[in-house]
Amino acid sequence: MAMSATTPNSFLPKGPNHHFLPKPTTITTYLTPFPINPSPKSLSITCAAATTTTHIPTPTPATPQSQDRVFNFAAGPATLPESVLKTAESELYNWRGSGMSVMEMSHRGKEFLSIIQKAESDLRALLNIPSDYSVLFLQGGATTQFAAIPLNICKPDDPVDYIVTGSWGDKAYKEATKYCKPSVIWSGKPEKYTRIPSFDGLEQNPHARYLHICANETIHGVEFKNYPTPSNKEAVLIADMSSNFCSKPVDVSKFGLIYAGAQKNVGPSGVTIVIVRKDLIGGAQGITPVMLDYKIHDENNSLYNTPPCYGIYMCGLVFEDLLAQGGLVEVEKKNVKKATLLYDAIDGSNGFYRCPVEKSVRSLMNVPFTLEKSELEAEFVKEASKEKMVQLKGHRSVGGMRASIYNAMPLAGVEKLVAFMKEFQARHG
Repeated sequence: MAMSATTPNSFLPKGPNHHFLPKPTTITTYLTPFPINPSPKSLSITCAAATTTTHIPTPTPATPQSQDRVFNFAAGPATLPESVLKTAESELYNWRGSGMSVMEMSHRGKEFLSIIQKAESDLRALLNIPSDYSVLFLQGGATTQFAAIPLNICKPDDPVDYIVTGSWGDKAYKEATKYCKPSVIWSGKPEKYTRIPSFDGLEQNPHARYLHICANETIHGVEFKNYPTPSNKEAVLIADMSSNFCSKPVDVSKFGLIYAGAQKNVGPSGVTIVIVRKDLIGGAQGITPVMLDYKIHDENNSLYNTPPCYGIYMCGLVFEDLLAQGGLVEVEKKNVKKATLLYDAIDGSNGFYRCPVEKSVRSLMNVPFTLEKSELEAEFVKEASKEKMVQLKGHRSVGGMRASIYNAMPLAGVEKLVAFMKEFQARHG
């Protein structure tokens, strides 16, 4: 059903973060015939600025995993919330009465404009992103940001510091050597990336333009529980948060820039999210390709060229789902419960299972473990798969097993894995 409204943002709540919205113009908007996150209960709110009635879903209890689906422990692309997938399924053919799929929309049309703006609005609400930060929806994965960051933040001769706690931090450092003067001020490689250093002992370059960390190392399962502060007061902290993005509250104001690939916690592959303080935008090196220039994307509200439209739409649905759960404080509680259950099973196995990571920095998202009898690991993965628990094989560079238990992994999945681990040990211990 079509209705006349006074703004192309009738789908959106009005708020202070919508500085990027276009000037009001008379257009036709499309009303959804069902709630975003189908629920037996919904709250009806009538906005004063328009005659449209919007349905906001109320949180619903977790439902059991569908019998035809597996528990997917993949590191990324990874499992997505079932409610999100079902909403996307119901909207695939005809998005909210628009007569077309999101995959068919012009990225400059009013329909997609409402989708990307709503996604940004909800992400700002989830992370409490200050107004002096821009949110960019980009492409190329976090790996592309390994080059984009020094190109945008540094001059060719600027020194920068990297703390390397795993494979991804190491890759980021190596890429930066092409565009600035990076130094590795600490590396966990000699200890096989199993810990994070004390920040007090770090020898930072007093002139470093930024300090870079990988907040959660997907492969090695090492996660920062707090964050270092650059010694140079003019420097900024930069973090790759790809594998723990939106898994817990984060004080964005402590960072100059946060970046993340969406395909682990907040959507499908193809979307890269950059949250960058606005005063860091606009000083890109002359050799910076146009598609890596933050200023270009910021001025065009992530619409300089055709963005990954459907991926952004899916991210928006995930953001809505996280808000419906009560926000990231509640999400973190669920993640802690799942991780504690799994780590306790490993630690309580009398050495049959082992996690090499120092306990104080074990990841809530990616749990690597090995078997005392390494010859049984292939059998473990094979038998688990038969029980509908898939993608448990460890990364090819480290071996063993790895269970990625992102936001969308239900508690039931971890409970089933733990029960299987105990049963496997009983047969092979």
